[in-house]
Amino acid sequence: MNGCILLPLVLGIPLLQPCLTATETRETEGVRRSAGSHWRSKRDWVWNSFSVQEEMNNTSQFVGQVRSDLDNGNNSFQYKLFGDGAGTLFVIDERTGGITAVQKLDREEQASYTLRAQVINTATGRAVEPESEFVIRVTDINDNEPKFPDEPYEAIVPEMSPEGTFVIQVTASDADDPSYGNNARLLYSLLQGPPYFSIEPTTGVIRISSKMDRERQDEYWVIIQAKDRLGLPGALSGTTSVLVKLSDVNDNKPIFQEGLYRMTVSELAPPGTSIGKILASDDDIGANAEMDYSIEDESQTFDIITNNETQEGIVILKKKVDFEHQSHYGIRAKVKNRHVDEQLMEYHTEASATFIKVQVEDDDEPPVFLLPYYIFEISEGRPQGSFVGTVSATDPDQRKSPIGYSITRSKVFRIDDNGTIVTTNPLDREVSAWYNLSVKAREKDNVEQISVVPVYVQVLNINDHAPEFSEHYETYVCENAGSGQIIQTISAVDRDESIEGHYFYFNLSVEDTENSSFTIIDNQDNTAVILTNRTGFSLQEEPVFYISILIADSGIPSLTSTNTLTIHVCDCGDKGSTETCSNKDFMLPLELRNEIIIAILICVVIIFGFLFLILGLKRRRTRTLFPEKGEDFRENIVRYDDEGGGEDDTQAYDIGELGCGSVLRERRARPAGPAQIRSLYRQSLQVGPDSAVFREFILQKLQEADSDPGAPPFDSFRTYAFEGAGSPAASLSSLESEASNLEEDLDDLHALGPRLKRLACLLGSAVQAKN
Repeated sequence: MNGCILLPLVLGIPLLQPCLTATETRETEGVRRSAGSHWRSKRDWVWNSFSVQEEMNNTSQFVGQVRSDLDNGNNSFQYKLFGDGAGTLFVIDERTGGITAVQKLDREEQASYTLRAQVINTATGRAVEPESEFVIRVTDINDNEPKFPDEPYEAIVPEMSPEGTFVIQVTASDADDPSYGNNARLLYSLLQGPPYFSIEPTTGVIRISSKMDRERQDEYWVIIQAKDRLGLPGALSGTTSVLVKLSDVNDNKPIFQEGLYRMTVSELAPPGTSIGKILASDDDIGANAEMDYSIEDESQTFDIITNNETQEGIVILKKKVDFEHQSHYGIRAKVKNRHVDEQLMEYHTEASATFIKVQVEDDDEPPVFLLPYYIFEISEGRPQGSFVGTVSATDPDQRKSPIGYSITRSKVFRIDDNGTIVTTNPLDREVSAWYNLSVKAREKDNVEQISVVPVYVQVLNINDHAPEFSEHYETYVCENAGSGQIIQTISAVDRDESIEGHYFYFNLSVEDTENSSFTIIDNQDNTAVILTNRTGFSLQEEPVFYISILIADSGIPSLTSTNTLTIHVCDCGDKGSTETCSNKDFMLPLELRNEIIIAILICVVIIFGFLFLILGLKRRRTRTLFPEKGEDFRENIVRYDDEGGGEDDTQAYDIGELGCGSVLRERRARPAGPAQIRSLYRQSLQVGPDSAVFREFILQKLQEADSDPGAPPFDSFRTYAFEGAGSPAASLSSLESEASNLEEDLDDLHALGPRLKRLACLLGSAVQAKN
């Protein structure tokens, strides 16, 4: 009870709550004990409310004492401490129950600690009272300065913004206890920023206090300080910086830096040529610096365009200039921004202007024709050298060079130095009604200066062509045709040109009018009809009629032509229509066409037959004369399994029957012996391949081959080799071989038995033939 009354007042009512609860509990228990002695009296703890200040530098700090009301001070009780920080941060005196903080505490890390206390009887070792829980609170001191968690700060505001415009809000935080004193109550102030910025002390809102021009300074650094304890003594502070950037507004108009520009242009420059550039400067940036140029030119000779990348004004030539006509021009140029807000129009009331002087340079210009084109007329049929027209060109330069003329690629016209065009041949309108010419004018002092003008020559028509049938007519009349029957309608054409149109007149010739079986009627519409003038015609007596028709035109003078109309008499049959006659004429070519096709097919068959015959004959001729050469010759090995009786056994098989007789054909004696051939060898090698000796040797060999009866009937190829002279190895050729003792060796073969007798016969024949 007494411990609760002595609590410090600074802890407040919440800290008294455990003591009040404990007091109420003890009073209640006292009433219960007085009410009946049979109740067991409940013991209770007696302690003070505990608190400890943070950041104490002492090694130990007394917190408070816990004590049971049963403790009479005879040291029979032992106190123990459990819970947060027990034994590390807080220790308890086991005899007295005093609690001490042995380490420095930080409220920002942990503001309170919940612990439990227990008392044990040292004699019995048993708990006297149940565990009781209590709290040790850490009281705050101002040990944390304000901090800005969102730094760094950056804000963008338009330039020339009015006073009071919101920029940004900064907020600082303090880790101290906001419920304990003024440790966490902050005030904001500007350390750097006036006179353009201001800050609200309690909210940290930064506002503009004066207009700013981006063109003078485009960014500002503002430093803000936050103090706790409402700025009272002992307060801690923190600072941060804010970068304020000014965005551009179109508050500056473009201005020319030069009041006069000088430019030159050649009088030969074509329209669209760039002759110079002008430039205005604008302090604004981006879209606010985009500008448009314009010029004031009464002559409408020049124009200006804007380069959107460089913002330059490009002066271009709108139409050609002439030094002789005007040598210089003066124009005025203006510039203005392309995008201007309505509220900023006060800055753009008058556009900036400059003056441009353009000097025209005198150049050697080509001749100039008086007209852009010429059209001349000439009647057809005019003789050679007839006048067509005259073209004229002059030198626009001051020196007035004489001009020469020529016509490009024309064989019908020619032109003289005066520009007069005449014909070189008579013209025919029906061949060509118009001629398109290109006339060149060239300065004689400078032949590179050339101008070309088109000249159109129209050939006028005269009535020089008589009318004629418009087509070829195939006319038929039936044998049984009556008088006055229309058999043909004719029309005419005229190659002459007529402005009012052609009018033709049709009549029969005088002979046909007096004695004709047909008559003609003019329809007055450039057509006429042919009618029969009698009844009945004979196909056998008069199968064809020829009538002469006179056709006259309406030209001046009028021309008349005689045209012959062929009329065939036709057996029209029962129908009495001439269509059957035309069909017959049509079928006749079809029949002829079929006959022609059949004849062509027969010719093709005959040609292929000849080709096959020739190929067959060639194959027969190329067949080999020795068919056995195509056979496959291989060595045949025959094996006999019987044993002879030895050399004396001549009855088993007489190998002599193979023909030891002279079966070889006789050879013609060679005209030259080995000595002579050897001489030819040596001589040919000494004199070379073109010598007479070599030719004689070849002819000898050729004659020998041709006269050899053992040569095959087909052509053969023989080769001969010469041995060079002076070889130290001597000759290996058989031509130089001398007689040997071969005959003596053959006798030995005869003595070896009947099996080698055949070999001896063959070798003997070869030796005999050689000798």
